[in-house]
Amino acid sequence: MYVPGASVLHRAPAGVKLLVMVAAGVCSIFLDQAWQVAAAIGLVALGYVVARIPLLTALKQLRPLIWIAVFVAGFHVVVNGWQHAFVVVGVIAMLVLLAALVTLTTRTTAMVDAVVRIALPLRRVGVDPERVGLLLALAIRSVPVVVGLAEEVRDAQRARGLTASPRAFAVPLIVRSLRHADALGDALVARGVDD
Repeated sequence: MYVPGASVLHRAPAGVKLLVMVAAGVCSIFLDQAWQVAAAIGLVALGYVVARIPLLTALKQLRPLIWIAVFVAGFHVVVNGWQHAFVVVGVIAMLVLLAALVTLTTRTTAMVDAVVRIALPLRRVGVDPERVGLLLALAIRSVPVVVGLAEEVRDAQRARGLTASPRAFAVPLIVRSLRHADALGDALVARGVDD
């Protein structure tokens, strides 16, 4: 998802951006007023402006969240009122936008290197930082692979006229994902990464 650029956010170290994102996630539990959430969303939006990321790109980050947001907002409106619904959905949207901003302004390799550096002190307790970096890189790489598998399964499902069957979608997707994971594991073993 990286968008090349020369903004201050693009040049900021990946480790700093990741730590800010984690700190924002921790601090988000203290946001309990609608104006606080609106200010946080405004601050993240300012980050998109500084990074020169188009508004359409920012809004696309929220598209997968729409149905969850509608359900959560509806529940909270009924149970706690519209202000609490705005706070809950707004915090989720703010965190998603912030995570997307970090991803859009940081190369994957820089993120993996930052995680490896952050994990270096854990070597004392038996954690291999390079393995953590490899795990993160594989997880990031697996997302588009699984999305591609889902599209292939959905196309095959449409061709068979099974568009309304969740089972006809889920079972082949899970099987194909597990086969991909098996093949990936065999490739790692063949390269001597692990037994």
